[in-house]
Amino acid sequence: MPQSIDFKGVVFAPIAGYSDVGARKVSAMRGADMTYTEMVSAKGLVYGSEKTEDLLRTTDSEKIKCVQIFGSEPYYISKAVEHKALEKFDVIDINMGCPVPKIVKNGEGSALLENIPLAQEIVRSAKVVGKPVTVKYRLGVNAQNIIAVDFGKAMQDAGASAITVHGRTREQMYAGKADWQEIAKVKKAVNIPVFVNGDIVDKTSYQEAMTATGCDGAMIARGALGNPKIFSDIKGIDIENYSLKQDILTHLNTMLEFHHPNFVACNFKKHLAYYCRGMRGQRQIKLDAYASKTIDDIRRVIDRYF
Repeated sequence: MPQSIDFKGVVFAPIAGYSDVGARKVSAMRGADMTYTEMVSAKGLVYGSEKTEDLLRTTDSEKIKCVQIFGSEPYYISKAVEHKALEKFDVIDINMGCPVPKIVKNGEGSALLENIPLAQEIVRSAKVVGKPVTVKYRLGVNAQNIIAVDFGKAMQDAGASAITVHGRTREQMYAGKADWQEIAKVKKAVNIPVFVNGDIVDKTSYQEAMTATGCDGAMIARGALGNPKIFSDIKGIDIENYSLKQDILTHLNTMLEFHHPNFVACNFKKHLAYYCRGMRGQRQIKLDAYASKTIDDIRRVIDRYF
């Protein structure tokens, strides 16, 4: 575990259903400075959910391992961070931005934007193991209630080591443009590192986001799906004879190290749908990918098109 973590650079976001161990390995190999797991239920971890622990697989390729947990009860947050399954992680991140209705109805994710005292208590409860605690959140519930600055200050006061701000409101979900100017206000208002998140899809948009916000780093989410090379591109790392197919196979084979082939065959289809973005004939590639039933079928699609 790093002695002290320098919160900066370009990092791979926690994306539900996508930030699996294979995606994180390939992103790290291609230059991601930090990698985040999919969001993990604190309560599920405490109660020993096998599905929850499956999300926590890691490889040695990941430079700084970050686990993202979610919950609305400080008791379960503190118990979760003490769980043996989280020992290998360098950073504990708290999800306070998920806009999915079933999460919000439970008082979790972006519901915490409406309860700053509870959000602070959750951050304090996560600090019991002495690891850096970070928070990912949104600008506010809607355009009429932008609280990004106040929320960022509150997270700093509660002891967060860094924050990531997604430049959309809960109401926006993933539509519309990310508001980098609001994130710039957060950066000016706090003394801890800030990561900008939203609408970064290549080196140009990364540079624009960093210039607009003055942030310490950037978190890449959808822009990295099917495109792990985005991290190398942003950092100016030249990869000789780059092979997307090799990245796809590394992703697939890493998943197979940790999961049953039937599970991987089912779950890898959605990744192939991203890996083929922009390719000629992508519609047929997706059709063939989603028609796959076994790992051999998946491998045939990869060999045929990539």
